Amino acid sequence: MLILSFNHKKELTEILVNKKLLFLFLILSINHCSFSKNSSFWNPVNIEKDDNKKELFKEVEITNFEINNDLEITIESSKFSIDSFHNNLTNNNGRIDYEGKLKKAEKYSFRKIAKFDEYEPEIIFDKQNIIFFSNKGNILKFDNKSKLIWKKNYYTKEEKKLNPILFFAKSKNTLIVADSVAKLYALDIKTGELLWSKNNSSAFNSEIKIYKDRFFIVDYENILRSFHIKNGLQIWKVQTDNTIFKSQKKLSIIIKDKKVIFNNSIGDITAVNIDSGNLQWFVPTLKNTNSSTAYLLKMSNLVSHKDSVYFSTNMNEFYSLDINNGIINWVQNINSNLKPTIIDNIIFSISNEGSLNILNTINGSIIRRTDLFSKFKIKKKKKIKPTGFVVGKNKIYVSLNNGRILIADVATGKTISLLKITKNYISRPFVSNENLFVIKNNGIIKIQ
Repeated sequence: MLILSFNHKKELTEILVNKKLLFLFLILSINHCSFSKNSSFWNPVNIEKDDNKKELFKEVEITNFEINNDLEITIESSKFSIDSFHNNLTNNNGRIDYEGKLKKAEKYSFRKIAKFDEYEPEIIFDKQNIIFFSNKGNILKFDNKSKLIWKKNYYTKEEKKLNPILFFAKSKNTLIVADSVAKLYALDIKTGELLWSKNNSSAFNSEIKIYKDRFFIVDYENILRSFHIKNGLQIWKVQTDNTIFKSQKKLSIIIKDKKVIFNNSIGDITAVNIDSGNLQWFVPTLKNTNSSTAYLLKMSNLVSHKDSVYFSTNMNEFYSLDINNGIINWVQNINSNLKPTIIDNIIFSISNEGSLNILNTINGSIIRRTDLFSKFKIKKKKKIKPTGFVVGKNKIYVSLNNGRILIADVATGKTISLLKITKNYISRPFVSNENLFVIKNNGIIKIQ
């Protein structure tokens, strides 16, 4: 149907000189238009959606209002996590034995890492030393005074041009390295010397978990692989549904009760037997995998506590699954791709909009929700995103994408102070030896 609009009679006269042509035009137009009450000709506002059309970029409705913001939370447990940043099989950092003064900072410097904010690299702590990487695939080991102990690079000239992103895991004196250019290798932690090296069919983008004499990792083809630490030989592999849409966020793995549980790029949660790789259970969480929704999906790290697995997504869903059979215990409306923390029967989760949510582990009910960004101006608030957090003895330390660390009170959920670290993006906080660490694109900041 064609509809012409004319503002002036003069224009109409110039275009349709012959009145008969005008009459014929109107007749033809009416004959080709429906008289249904849903017709756009008669009701231009009420247009029904075509059921065959799918909305690819549907905006998620975010619930972010405060709940019980005057309620004080008391943590009954007196247990503190001391070394939860070393090969943590459950990914739950818990309540960390940390209450820093945050007055003195020291930097471990290296060359700038390209696209640093698109990945989630982690620091390896080796007693008082730390291991990280820089651009071109350089692996660096520093002592506690930020002095370089050794520097190694096992990449060809062509591989260096790809600026590989490295992922680490430590087993006693062995450092396992996987990367974004499909290499997998192991180093002697004391000397940095190469123990073995191999190439994979696809790049890696997941956590590495070590269990006894083997390690586990997921590649970009959504394949979970089990390898021997000693020689890098593959023990078994598990293929899950693959897609052209690759995850924008590092995939996660947890190990508990002889199960390896992991997520893939389309939101599937899969549990397999740790010895054989045989499927134990499988739970899809993404409702529409045929669109770009899979590409937009960002999931938090998986976290296990007691008999449940917890995680959240940027699709406004926070899940609790039964670790034994994968049955969904509950789903709550929280928009977050940050790793939650569980202490006793309380879940700490911070949304992408800056709300601190305290949930009950049993039924997922929100005990309290407070706005950590309440003191920010609206324009500034929209640009700020949390990148991760840790729960200390009495305070919560939240890193932000503008280079700040926000400090909030555990009991009240209120923001206490804001500490400027840098002008640019920083990683989630890490805690080791009573120091807090954050990573930026050209260095690691240690704060005492």
